Amino acid sequence: MAYKITDACVNCGTCEPACPVGAISEGAGARVIDASVCVSCGTCSGECPTGAIEEA
Repeated sequence: MAYKITDACVNCGTCEPACPVGAISEGAGARVIDASVCVSCGTCSGECPTGAIEEA
């Protein structure tokens, strides 16, 4: 199951370079995860300082 970024995202960008498959990009005011690319490894979730990334 892919991960998603919640409204708690402050758009700090910490998660983007942590993603091993490049599924995270900058959206309108927050980062977004492309569910079709996400491999559900959870690396991004562990890097997020606000806990804004969770399993979808």
